[in-house]
Amino acid sequence: MNEIIAVATITILAVISPGPDFAMVTRSSYTYGVKTGLICALGIAIGVQVHVFYTIFGITVIIMSSPTLFLVVKLLGVFYLVYIGFKSFINKTKITTGASQGQSLSHFVAFKTGFLTNALNPKTMFFVVSVYSQVIQVNNSVWLNLGYGLFISFAHLVWFSLIALFFATPTVRNKVLNYQLVMDKVIGLLLIVLGLSLLFFNVS
Repeated sequence: MNEIIAVATITILAVISPGPDFAMVTRSSYTYGVKTGLICALGIAIGVQVHVFYTIFGITVIIMSSPTLFLVVKLLGVFYLVYIGFKSFINKTKITTGASQGQSLSHFVAFKTGFLTNALNPKTMFFVVSVYSQVIQVNNSVWLNLGYGLFISFAHLVWFSLIALFFATPTVRNKVLNYQLVMDKVIGLLLIVLGLSLLFFNVS
């Protein structure tokens, strides 16, 4: 029981702390609406499973013990966040809450955005590895460990779905869209800073 409480507490605290996932869902929601925000949140939740699977099945040992491989993973995360952030920062297209007027995002792109944001984030990797190595007992069954992974994904899905619902609420969305270009720059700059901060992230 203590293990379950510890995993739940650490996961909730980690999920609600602001980061790239939060920025991505926020922008997707106020820009494209609730459905896009929720699909982005689902992508984030599924992205967590990438970290869970390679942690449980030992691939993470190779990544963490190989400076070159870890650097490659880190640079991929940096490049993706900086790229998305730059696109948001230079955006000049004003969104309206009326007809979509071409301002829609396919479900696949929304899912991919959330998935890659989480799957390429080495901080999420370190969080998952820390939970499994420091909190979860080594003699647990694979099924129990997979169950913990599903809980971590579920916590991400619930939290970021709430974020999507909040920022897609008509009242909130209308107010945000009044300053949309400014918000795009703020979110874009945040993503760039968060991406570049990964360069200084180390597992040692």
